This record gives sequence, C-alpha cells and structure tokens, in this order.
Amino acid sequence: MANTFTQIHIHVVFATKFRNAQINAQWESRLYDYIISIFSHYNHKVLAIGGMPDHIHILFGQRPDQSLSELIQKVKASSSKWINETGLTSSKFSWQEGFGAFSYTKSDLPKVVEYILNQKNHHQKRPFLEEYKKILSDQGIEFDSKYIFKDQI
Repeated sequence: MANTFTQIHIHVVFATKFRNAQINAQWESRLYDYIISIFSHYNHKVLAIGGMPDHIHILFGQRPDQSLSELIQKVKASSSKWINETGLTSSKFSWQEGFGAFSYTKSDLPKVVEYILNQKNHHQKRPFLEEYKKILSDQGIEFDSKYIFKDQI
C-alpha cells in the first residue's frame, strides 16, 4: 500500500483449551519459533513472545493489510496443527476460542517486552486469570468474568 505509514504495536494473549497446561518447557522454544515464522510469513514482526504452560503472550508490529482476528486465527490454527502433527503432546492440542489484544505506544514497548519475557516470574506472584483481568481493567475494557478463558468444560 503506497503512501501508507503505520506504527501499530499489539500485545495478544490466548490460552490453551480449558487452560490445560499443555505447553511443555522441552518444546516451548520450538513453538515460539514456529509462531514467529507464521507472523513473519504474513509480514508482521514479533517483538517478544513468552508464556506459561497454559497461555501465551505475543507483542508484535502489525501491518495494516490484514485484520487482527484473521491473523490470530491463522496463528492458532497453524500452530495447533503443527503441535498435533509433530506429536509434541500425548493428547490433542488446541487453543481456546478468543483472545485478548491490546495496543501500545512505542514508548510503552520496553515494559511490555519485559513483562512478556518474564511471564514465569510474574505468575509466581499472581495467577493467570487474576493478571489477565488486571490487564483488561488497566486498559479500560469492560468484561464479564463468565466469558474469560474457561478452565473446564
């Protein structure tokens, strides 16, 4: 798109189905590399990626020629297919429906990167749902707790 100039930074969060702890530390970095390659394939740039066994955080620079929902759907579908085809889990892997997405200015990026890269430390102090609700509140997003990532059927 000629003459189009953007600076769009998105922090996206999504969870494994029912928040099952399926992302194993032994292959977590391979998953992150695979997800980064998906973003790169669609010409978006991952700035940070991190998470826990039951969820993932990604900060990326988004190009304006693809919708956020379409991109995340492709990332989730492709990565879950890859996990299942490579046999990384003993049970079927899938991501939970939905995601959280939050925009940040360039000056906020260092603290968001630090937050994402230090997920394991953050969750020693605060559980995922509590922290996720805090992000929603800090962003001024109204939500109903019954629609937050489910942890069971």
